[in-house]
Amino acid sequence: MLLCFGGFHFLSSQAEPFAEPSLNNQENTSAPLDLAKNLVAKDRDSFVSAAVARTGSAVVRIDTETVVTRSIDPFFNDPFFREFFGEQFRSHLPQERRIAGQGSGFIIDGNGIILTNAHVVNKADKVTVTLKDGRTFNGQVRGTDEVTDLAVVKISPQEDKLPVAPLGDSANLKVGDWAIAVGNPVGLDNTVTLGIISTIGRSAAKAGIPDKRLDFIQTDAAINPGNSGGPLLNSQGEVIGINTAIRADAMGIGFAIPINKAKTLQNILVSGQKVPHPYIGVQMVNLTPELARENNKNSNSPILIPEVEGILVVQVVPNTPAAKAGIRRGDVIVGVNGKLVTDGSELQSIVENSGLNAPLKLQLYRGDHVTYLTVRTAQLEGTP
Repeated sequence: MLLCFGGFHFLSSQAEPFAEPSLNNQENTSAPLDLAKNLVAKDRDSFVSAAVARTGSAVVRIDTETVVTRSIDPFFNDPFFREFFGEQFRSHLPQERRIAGQGSGFIIDGNGIILTNAHVVNKADKVTVTLKDGRTFNGQVRGTDEVTDLAVVKISPQEDKLPVAPLGDSANLKVGDWAIAVGNPVGLDNTVTLGIISTIGRSAAKAGIPDKRLDFIQTDAAINPGNSGGPLLNSQGEVIGINTAIRADAMGIGFAIPINKAKTLQNILVSGQKVPHPYIGVQMVNLTPELARENNKNSNSPILIPEVEGILVVQVVPNTPAAKAGIRRGDVIVGVNGKLVTDGSELQSIVENSGLNAPLKLQLYRGDHVTYLTVRTAQLEGTP
């Protein structure tokens, strides 16, 4: 599905005053609209085709194969069962199944480094990379990070020259800018769709991807299965994002990882190192005075909540930086390092960007009293 949005420039000449209506005049009213359509179409063709010509050859298809072994029920290992059923038992032995997957990616340097999504290549036993010109290479997964859904795949071009995608600056994006998605949706290679930047800095929670820890670019350019890992381009053909997800419950809503985020993690992933993800160890919800009052009216509520706007601590995970710093359930965080915060996504972004072992001075309400606590971030355990 190609979603193209843009404004038309209506061109008209000054009509003579009090002109008598005529059939000829009525026929000519469509001329300005037709002219505007032609101008817009010409402009659209020029920048879209030029952008794709600049970067399209660096977009690759990634085919994966994952071997899954079906486990056997312990009942089938019973000696009596094996002897009694004999050959019939063999059909119940563990079996291997090969699962094929497909996604997209793009080459970012002449040595064969490719950026894609972690969910495209994660746990794959075999990775095959196909270029637009038909060349194929075995791919080696150098690094993945499920928290940001980023991955790096390496191919070895030997003497072959590889096309390289130019990287843009996602910090310079504005809502309404053109967005061009390139990829291989449902196996249809080299598919291009056009849209706009709908929103910048959409939180993972609001995007419906709460397990990720970054803010997304939202676009209405069509993103479909197989587009994952492909580039989102600006009108100059520079990569501004990595297409990663769509909202299944709505049309025209897709999300891309800002390219600047990938730039900061690129070298870590190439080297195969673990990407650091700081955390403090609290579960939280956004709080408004209205919600606090509703809670406090409930005689069965286990705790009275300060009637302020902030971030309510619902639970403190034991043996975490938050627990060690003395943060308690029912505290309402309203500031970090002197900056007011009212949204949990904002707090999470501050923590994520702070680095490991970074001191964060929290301003919070505990009952009617304002308290200041310092918590030091630590590495989020369980991240790959």
